[in-house]
Amino acid sequence: MCDDPLLPEPVARALAAYRALRDAHDVRWGEPPLSYVVQAWATVFLDRRHPYWKHALGQIAERHPGLSASEWESRLGEVDPALVVRDALGGDVLDNLAALRLTPEGFELAADTRVVLGDAPFRTALLLDSSRDEPVEVVVDGTAYEVPVRGAKVVEVEREVAVGGRPVDLAPLSRRAAAATVRLRAGFPCRWSVTGANGQGWYPEGAPAKVDALRRPYFHGDDLVLAVPAEPITVTVTRGMEYTSAEIALTPRAGAETLVELTPERLYDAAARGWFGGDLHVHLNWMGEEPAAPALAAAAQHGEDLHVLNLVAGNVASERVYDVEALAHWVGEDLPWSDDHHLARLGVEYRNDVVGHLTAFGLRALPGRYHAGFQGTADWPPNAVACAELRALGGVTSYGHPFHTAFGDDDPPDKVLDRGRDCSAREIVADAALGLVDTLDVLNHSSVAATAAVYRRLIGAGNRLAVTAGTDAVLSFCRRGTASSPPGWERVYANVAGPLTAESYAEAILLGRTFATTGPWLELSVNGAGPGETLALAPGQRAQIVLTSIGPEVESLEIRTSEGVLAQGPPGRLAASMEVREPTYVVAVASGGAHPRTMHWSGAYAHTSPVYVDVAGGHVAREADVRWCLAWLDRLEVVLKEWGTFESAAQLDDHLELYERARAVYRARLT
Repeated sequence: MCDDPLLPEPVARALAAYRALRDAHDVRWGEPPLSYVVQAWATVFLDRRHPYWKHALGQIAERHPGLSASEWESRLGEVDPALVVRDALGGDVLDNLAALRLTPEGFELAADTRVVLGDAPFRTALLLDSSRDEPVEVVVDGTAYEVPVRGAKVVEVEREVAVGGRPVDLAPLSRRAAAATVRLRAGFPCRWSVTGANGQGWYPEGAPAKVDALRRPYFHGDDLVLAVPAEPITVTVTRGMEYTSAEIALTPRAGAETLVELTPERLYDAAARGWFGGDLHVHLNWMGEEPAAPALAAAAQHGEDLHVLNLVAGNVASERVYDVEALAHWVGEDLPWSDDHHLARLGVEYRNDVVGHLTAFGLRALPGRYHAGFQGTADWPPNAVACAELRALGGVTSYGHPFHTAFGDDDPPDKVLDRGRDCSAREIVADAALGLVDTLDVLNHSSVAATAAVYRRLIGAGNRLAVTAGTDAVLSFCRRGTASSPPGWERVYANVAGPLTAESYAEAILLGRTFATTGPWLELSVNGAGPGETLALAPGQRAQIVLTSIGPEVESLEIRTSEGVLAQGPPGRLAASMEVREPTYVVAVASGGAHPRTMHWSGAYAHTSPVYVDVAGGHVAREADVRWCLAWLDRLEVVLKEWGTFESAAQLDDHLELYERARAVYRARLT
């Protein structure tokens, strides 16, 4: 029996099963080939400069020229991912994928040469990229692979490669270097990066070789020892978004240990102000290169100084629910590494690819369902049923990674709705009207701008939803954009009354005392009231609004009401005044471009929950927003009938009846 409190026996058995799946298959762990499963494999070898979806869609469009764009998207699971990788790279070579170019004249090996210490074997992925007009056989470590005409394959190589019986010189893959040792010490857990002159990362023994969305190597802890080359290296330390980073360059001496003492400085201290930052959507295991044990989550949470971590159990594309064993063992309890300022819980991601993915934080017991609509099963019941069950079990419910396409404040609903089974949060317009969902992850790994635009429509239509954040970080991935970034690279800060507990944090979220951020600190005051509060004013009274920000990545501040942008200005402080005539809300937004502190592809962003302004007893329900929500529900019916799978008319009717109940709520608000 395992006596490790962070690895109880059921969790250890599950972890061993995940490793067996990885070993028997690849990073996809044998999951059915849905579009995002195929994409997961390919994007291990790509970065932001090399867009996957563009080339995947191009491949499908070439195969099926007569289909519509939405039909192309529905076939993305059919792509040849190795060809997508080859085409997306466009001749570039990344550090984890060498390329053997098979040309009509012969072959050529291209690689970003890696440094290897001592006699350690070196193994890497190899792209077999053919421009020949006939198939070609390549033998890699004794295994023969046939590369089709102008095709591509990705294989693993360690010892030898031959093309047509001719050996390939593998010298460009690696070079040997003398070893040294460094000891890293900050005085508290941090996030560290140790890189060589070529950008190669170095890690403590046993630590997964993780890189973040900016391709920066990292690991967590304090007083850590690791082997490095006796060559120039750079050590960088930080500790999540509340800290700056510190850096030092050095050349350690071969055969000796060099002590590096480096401490990041605080940029702001949220907990000292009563605010605690959380990431409400993180997976331990969900495919990936290296199955993750709870100890990895503990190190990441403390190393990022992430106050609240919600690890969610969820399926990928089959019946298997990853980390359900951990959920069953710890449900309703703080995880063992929790302390006064760091709270970790097990929650759930309930998944349906047609109407959206839900997360729940603070569950007291196991739910009876985890997903619907996979492997040909019915898209039933509606998510509303899962919402009700998760809330009855104590869960705070939210829609995660809500919208993936460019979408603006004035766009019609069909622009974001008509995209097949793409995991968008389509049902939220109904669930919000009926009071069945608590929050929306305005900060997510998908389109923040699109989600914020939908969010403001929802609150403008009279729905009370808090802003939250969920990164969808996956600890079992090592090199996959934001999925392999550390938990908490986006956070929802909640103003907690009293000590930090699951209950006090949930209460603060439910009251709307929140803002979500990629890093900037935001503080909003409307006549002294903050997010989640309601001001009762008479027509003609004035509201004085003050917004402050902290963070070097902020370029612009906005104060918004239900009518749009009220004021805009540079970072630091923005003040505005408005005369109130009708019920409205006030929210604040901070934005900026690419920055080392920001891992979202669209740049820096922060958004508060509303301060509600009631006038003469009336609550905001802007007619244009209400009618927009009604148009959404009308279009959603069409989308559901086109893309949904149902075993009976009654199952579809359950969805349609839900939408009709929501319509009744919105219509009542028009009067």
